[in-house]
Amino acid sequence: MNSLRNKVQLIGNLGNDPEIITLENGAKLAKFSIATNESYKNAKGEKVTDTQWHNIVAWGKLAEITEDFLSKGKEVMIEGKLINRSYETNEGEKRYITEIKCNELLMLGK
Repeated sequence: MNSLRNKVQLIGNLGNDPEIITLENGAKLAKFSIATNESYKNAKGEKVTDTQWHNIVAWGKLAEITEDFLSKGKEVMIEGKLINRSYETNEGEKRYITEIKCNELLMLGK
């Protein structure tokens, strides 16, 4: 049951081409976002689509796969865990961000 404590599974489409960062030690980091859509009918019976955006980070071999095979619009399934972190801007403002650290990646569609 411990494996379910911080687990996220999403299917969505990439909103942009992945950003690939190569670190000094040669390790790769991929950053990208995916959109998930949920549709429902409102009180008037009209179809409403709610789109949520999710920030994804992938390291190592997954980053290399991301670099080689993923691009804007591609449909993927992501499995990972939520990571919350904070950073300070150049102006001294503290910002908070939630990301999903990708542990598994499955390419869907064409």
